[in-house]
Amino acid sequence: MSLFDMRGQVAVITGSSRGIGKAIAEEMAEQGAKVVISSRKLDVCDEVAAALNAKYGEGTAVAIAANISSKDSLQALVDGSRKAFGKITALVCNAASNPYYGPMADISDDAFSKILTNNIVANNWLISMVVPEMIARGEGSITIISSIGGLKGSSVIGAYCISKAADMQLARNLADEYGPKGVRVNCIAPGLIKTDFAKALWDNPETLKRSTSTASLKRIGEPHEIAGAAVFLASPAGAFMTGQTMVIDGGVTSSGGGVG
Repeated sequence: MSLFDMRGQVAVITGSSRGIGKAIAEEMAEQGAKVVISSRKLDVCDEVAAALNAKYGEGTAVAIAANISSKDSLQALVDGSRKAFGKITALVCNAASNPYYGPMADISDDAFSKILTNNIVANNWLISMVVPEMIARGEGSITIISSIGGLKGSSVIGAYCISKAADMQLARNLADEYGPKGVRVNCIAPGLIKTDFAKALWDNPETLKRSTSTASLKRIGEPHEIAGAAVFLASPAGAFMTGQTMVIDGGVTSSGGGVG
């Protein structure tokens, strides 16, 4: 059996109707997992789930809409996932918000609060809902999609970077709490990836050039280039890894560049 085999696993992936989350869902399904596709809009979730069921067989994926800013909505996601597949063995907290682009001095209280709630507090809500059954089984994996922004400063997405640094610490804390009970918690910190979410950082050719100039690979990443790391962390290949942040940034951190 491959170390990356995910047969028998059920993965809940937030923000998985597009971008990095979608790529993770596709690769986990490729490795045999059942996957729950979730984002705010049910119709786009349905499209992704239908495509996975057509490719890998009916029953591979289900679509459950959820708004990460609502604790009740996240509980409904967890309840619906268990109803569909009977269990949750892997959780990927990928959904996030960044409604503000500019200096910290000008961010509104509402925007700052939304970033912190959706990118940190909501992750803890969802993890707390899922982890009891993992503890009961003595195994499970939780992956938070953080960002290189959590390791570096930025003059334009500072609040987002603060939230992503907190996600790394959340993973370290929870790894210590849940590790003795068999549950692993890790982060992935992508660099600039070509997604709609990061469009402000790559849509303009000059902005893209500036954003990638400090990277060793001198290019933007693609969503599928993050998916393999998520499979690693959720599969037997990552069984001895917890409390860590995997940086996948094309060499930005090795080159010392900033973010944005």
